[in-house]
Amino acid sequence: MNAKVSDLMVPSVVSTARHKSVGHAREIMNKHGISSLPVIDPDGTPAGILTSSDILEGHGESTPTSSVMSTKVYTVPQYEDVSTAARIMRNHHIHHLLVTHEKKVVGILSAFDLLALVEDHRFVMKNAPTPPKRPKGRQ
Repeated sequence: MNAKVSDLMVPSVVSTARHKSVGHAREIMNKHGISSLPVIDPDGTPAGILTSSDILEGHGESTPTSSVMSTKVYTVPQYEDVSTAARIMRNHHIHHLLVTHEKKVVGILSAFDLLALVEDHRFVMKNAPTPPKRPKGRQ
């Protein structure tokens, strides 16, 4: 399986800006049915990420996303193997990676995208073990 991140990523990234409110972010997430929202700087580089759990913590509707977002953003280049993306997610216990090209966000990859890949390539055991010819306990 030699799939690249660009094969699995969602290329149409719905995002927000630092100065937008938590209420605005919540509205976008509900409208698009998404659980994470990248916070992108004007030059296209990632500034942070906002997840549904971040906005559930009782922040006021007018709170700026910059005070709620996670600033530790993990990224993966679009040309990397999906195994690299899976390793980053597993090692850092995260569910979303921003996909970049020349430091600009070009997509997003979720753990569900990786699960879909696994599901599409179902494991079938070749040469399954055969039962023993002699019943156990007899010699």
